[in-house]
Amino acid sequence: MPIFKHDNLDFHFVDEGEGDPIVLVHGFASNIEINWIFPNWISTLRNAGRRVIALDNRGHGQSSKPHDPKAYGLPIMSADVLALLDHVEVERADYLGYSMGGRIGMLLVLQHPVRIRSAILGGIGASLITGPGQGDDIVAALEAPSAAAVGDPVARSFRVFADATKSDLVALAACMRGLGYAFLPEDLAKCRVPVLIVRGSDDNIAGPAREIAGMIPRAEYVEIPLRNHMSAVGDKVFKEAALDFLRRRP
Repeated sequence: MPIFKHDNLDFHFVDEGEGDPIVLVHGFASNIEINWIFPNWISTLRNAGRRVIALDNRGHGQSSKPHDPKAYGLPIMSADVLALLDHVEVERADYLGYSMGGRIGMLLVLQHPVRIRSAILGGIGASLITGPGQGDDIVAALEAPSAAAVGDPVARSFRVFADATKSDLVALAACMRGLGYAFLPEDLAKCRVPVLIVRGSDDNIAGPAREIAGMIPRAEYVEIPLRNHMSAVGDKVFKEAALDFLRRRP
């Protein structure tokens, strides 16, 4: 798969299909394959007539993995997404992000609305305002000798997931240390881009999301029954809501 260079790092990306472009940004400890290929997001969007662009975030997948926390953060990682759009010569795209990718997308729609036509943000909620939940616990879990040594069940789930994806644990810990960006309600109220927020009903990591959607002008909210942070990603309710939103957006 192709690579582009930005900020002295290599980024693995995909650019498939034809039609209106949509850029996909995955969640923490995930990658293109796990977040978008295996759950059939890319094929679903291509079959709907979309050009699908996605990257492995820095510290993830096949992209470069700096170990310095200063190399991460939402402003830095949102700039990576814009660099990808520049590389594939796309001036404006729809956006689909999950969890960390949803947080990156929220920053993009607020700071670069001319580049993002609409945004589908999954796996986010009150954590937009409070900051990523249990960040310190997750860092400790990533730095623990093994998943079995992690007591907190949520932090352990991230370590198990990182181990399963054969991730660079030092890079992920550095990334988590840099993700402490919190949005203010008055920031969300300034959003002028169409937004769809999607959350599993049992997602305790994202936190409540209906109230967050209410802070964003004209935002829509869809809740996926009986799904948590990990299981909501590929749910058909999520896909159907996203496709409907894209068909209707201005």
